[in-house]
Amino acid sequence: MRKPVRKVVFPVAGLGTRFLPATKAIPKEMLPLVDRPLLQHAVEEARAAGIEDFVFVTGRSKRAIEDHFDADTELNRTLEERGKQDALEVVRHSEIAPGRCFYTRQQVPLGLGHAVWCARAVIGNDPFAIVLPDDFVQGDTPCLKQMVDAYNEVGGNVVAVVDVPRERTSSYGILDVEKDDGRLATVRGLVEKPKPEEAPSTLSIIGRYILQPEVFDHLEKQQRGAGNEIQLTDAMAKLIGAQPFHGLRFEGTRYDCGDKVGFIEATLAHALRRPDMADKVRDMLRKYC
Repeated sequence: MRKPVRKVVFPVAGLGTRFLPATKAIPKEMLPLVDRPLLQHAVEEARAAGIEDFVFVTGRSKRAIEDHFDADTELNRTLEERGKQDALEVVRHSEIAPGRCFYTRQQVPLGLGHAVWCARAVIGNDPFAIVLPDDFVQGDTPCLKQMVDAYNEVGGNVVAVVDVPRERTSSYGILDVEKDDGRLATVRGLVEKPKPEEAPSTLSIIGRYILQPEVFDHLEKQQRGAGNEIQLTDAMAKLIGAQPFHGLRFEGTRYDCGDKVGFIEATLAHALRRPDMADKVRDMLRKYC
C-alpha cells in the first residue's frame, strides 16, 4: 500500500541577506505577513494537508523559530488571568504538540539538497513533504493539500509547478515534460537553472515537494551541481524512471516572499482576504493609488 505523507521538512537555515538589516537578529522566516510569521503560515498549510511531524533544518541564530512553536506557559497564564481568550487561542494555535517537532542544524550553507539531507534521520524510510516558507501560496485549498491529494492518485514524487517567462528559467528548476493533461505533467527530466535557450519547457518548480526517501541515497553522495552547491533538483532527477514523477499545476497564487516587493505584495494579498481588515486596507490603499 502507498504510504501516507505525514512528515514535512522546512529548510530554514538561510541568512536572509536580501532583507538585511531586518534579518540581522530576526530569522527571515519569522518576518510577519500581517500578524503571523511566514513560517507559521507554512506550518498551518502543512497541518491542513494532514502532516503530523514537523522537521526544521535551522542554522545559528535561529533560536526564535524554536521558541515560537514552543508553549510559553508564562504568557499563556498571563493571558488567561486577564481574560484575553482570543489572544490566548491565537498563541496556542502557534504551538506544535510535544514529540511532533524536530530541529536539526545545517552547519554549512551547501545548498537546498544538503539542507534536506540533514533531515534524513528523522524522515527515515517514509515519504515526506518539503515546504519553503519563502513561497507563500494563497488559494481556497492549501497548496500542499492539493499535492497530497495528487500523490494519493499517482504516488511517487510530486512537485508544485508554475509557468514562468522563458527569460526567467535560469532562476528555477525546470521540468522536461513527457505528457501533460493541464493539471498533472508526467516528468521525464529535470534541469536546474537552464539558460532560456536551453530550457526544455517553462514549467518551473516552486517551494513545494513530496518526495520518496530514496532521494537521500542520491543526496548522500554529496555531489555538487549548479553554483557549486548540492542541488535537490539533481537528486530528484535520478528518481525519474525508477519511480513516478509528476508536476502539479496547483490552484492558487504564489508570492515570492524572498523578494522585497514580493513580500509586500503577499502582505497586501493576505490582508485583503481577511474579513477583519480588508475594508480598512482597501481604504488605505486608495490614499496611495
